Amino acid sequence: MAVDMELVKQLRKMTGAGVLDCKKALEKTGGDLDKAVEELRKMGIAKAEKKMSREAREGIIDAYIHPGAKLGVLVEVNCETDFVANTDEFKDLVHNIALQIAATGPLAVSREQISEEIVEKEKEIYRAQLEGSNKPPHIIEKIVEGKLEKFFQEAALLEQPFIKDPQKTVGDLVKEYIAKFGENIVIRRFARFRLGEE
Repeated sequence: MAVDMELVKQLRKMTGAGVLDCKKALEKTGGDLDKAVEELRKMGIAKAEKKMSREAREGIIDAYIHPGAKLGVLVEVNCETDFVANTDEFKDLVHNIALQIAATGPLAVSREQISEEIVEKEKEIYRAQLEGSNKPPHIIEKIVEGKLEKFFQEAALLEQPFIKDPQKTVGDLVKEYIAKFGENIVIRRFARFRLGEE
């Protein structure tokens, strides 16, 4: 199907995607702009997945102090170039991640970084809650695994629903920015301080 160049221009203006990508998306969706936007997002996420293995050594550290000065966050987010690190969009992303950490208090960036000791303790608690329920052991283990998944969604920053758009996770948000910038982005580390807490 031949695509109207005006539609390509309109889609490019809406998304900032390249001309060829816009053309492909419109061809695939029969000229439907809304579906083409969705198609571009899927293409961008797929490209982002490939970029996630690249090394990210540039970036910024952001600090957020909650009003009242009783809660603060430091977060380091890396990208591949200082050009991207100095853009307002990247700075906004990092600040939003700092706000997320302040609001939700995750234990680690990813589930792999949560210590085995904490995971085992959680499992023990879930099993203790199910004691005396007369459920077979294999059912109890399935329930424990389900509760553990919920725990990871709360405790691992990348798996949390993004506070400004709960339809996506923080991990999805980072992938969107990887697709937008064409560079790998890594949340390297964070520290959350609450007055009086160890």
